[in-house]
Amino acid sequence: MQVTPEMLALAVIWYIVFLFSTTCHEGSHALAAKLGGDLTAFHGGQVTLNPIPHMQREPFGTVLVPMLTFFLMGWMIGWASVPYDPDWQRRYPRRAAWMAMAGPAANFALMILAAIAIRIGVALGHFRAPETITFTRITEATNPEIFGFLATLLSVMFLLNLVLGTFNLLPVPPLDGHTGITLLMSERRALRFLDWSREQAFGFLGILIAWLAYGRLFRYVFPLALNLLYPEANYG
Repeated sequence: MQVTPEMLALAVIWYIVFLFSTTCHEGSHALAAKLGGDLTAFHGGQVTLNPIPHMQREPFGTVLVPMLTFFLMGWMIGWASVPYDPDWQRRYPRRAAWMAMAGPAANFALMILAAIAIRIGVALGHFRAPETITFTRITEATNPEIFGFLATLLSVMFLLNLVLGTFNLLPVPPLDGHTGITLLMSERRALRFLDWSREQAFGFLGILIAWLAYGRLFRYVFPLALNLLYPEANYG
């Protein structure tokens, strides 16, 4: 693959959005845990929008993997994490579930903010719905020289947070949805479910299952999100 100045500029945009979105996701986990009484992540310095503590905890998932996936696949993915107290989770499974859901909620909030900015740009005549949707072009600038960078930034912000939010909702360990789904259970059943999952040590297998399942799910999630963003269009 030939590395061009345009590709390097696009990589910078993707990484800025990835790092900001991931930091908001993990910082929301840490803040929700603190509000729920678990200070583990707070003492680790992760109740913050400063990406450095998150990068120091997961340098592989926040630096190396995002860059590799971008230059191999043309888009960026990775991960980060915050520590929590398992004993706190056992004492307060409801609080732990809300802590888990705080991460995807942050991603959806960023996606909605990007959508609002895009719709404002459309209303002002600066953006328009592109005829061809790509992973870096959810919206198109009517004047690329002036608004091209902003259109790309908002496109990546919308798409990446859509992926991060929906992917993490899958009820498969170690994703957030695995703990979040216990909100639909009694506390006794939630504890049994979490204990059983922990004993199975799904780890990488859980991620693999989720990734394979998400490939099918995204075929429906992506067009739905686009049609909500552009109700005047019809993306199949």
